[in-house]
Amino acid sequence: MSTQPKTAMVLAAGLGTRMRPLTDNTAKPLLPLGGRTLLDHALDRLAEVGVERVVVNAYWHPQRVADCLNARRGVPETTLRVETKLLETGGGVLAALDLLGPDPFFVINGDAFWLNGPRPALARLADSFEPAETDAVLLLHRSALVAADVGFGDFALDPWGMLRRRGERQVVPYIFAGASIMSPALLAGCAPGKFSLNQPWNRALDAGRLRGIVHDGLWFHLSTPRDLAEAEAILHAR
Repeated sequence: MSTQPKTAMVLAAGLGTRMRPLTDNTAKPLLPLGGRTLLDHALDRLAEVGVERVVVNAYWHPQRVADCLNARRGVPETTLRVETKLLETGGGVLAALDLLGPDPFFVINGDAFWLNGPRPALARLADSFEPAETDAVLLLHRSALVAADVGFGDFALDPWGMLRRRGERQVVPYIFAGASIMSPALLAGCAPGKFSLNQPWNRALDAGRLRGIVHDGLWFHLSTPRDLAEAEAILHAR
């Protein structure tokens, strides 16, 4: 049994320090790629799988994020949640649960950008989510297929989709690709405030309730201005 979320959150509150000077006067998700902002791309991906309502958080240049959202037309409907202090990924999602509702929802990093394979990546995430067995499913990408420096990877993955964190002095084949589907139950017991989603992920991992799927299209690591320029060149060549 799979679930098709109608709600989602786009995390757009980060400072984007490694992308400076491009982010000196704007939020990183508002940087253009392929003629649209990264935020617009994320919202377009959500719209194509039937998401109707999206919460977008902001902290760095929130008015510019608001202007971008106000310029959009059609689905999904967006709600901006301005943070007065940075809450990181986990704290940001927890603070928006009242808007996201009780059902599973997507979470997308505001700087995540990918091209779908044969089926939309978000639809594949939804198909892989089993509420009785899973609290979250993460979209992963093969580290070896990324031209940028992504370190030694984030996760190993067994044939049943079960994840394992990289151990000390290990190299693992997959990195987190910035998109996931999760149940509000993942955040049960988390205290409001600043924390990373890695914390509830680790608890779900220990409980055997964290899964992953491997992206089957193109994915772009967008950390520095050089990464963005190279992604633009690849898209232009295609």
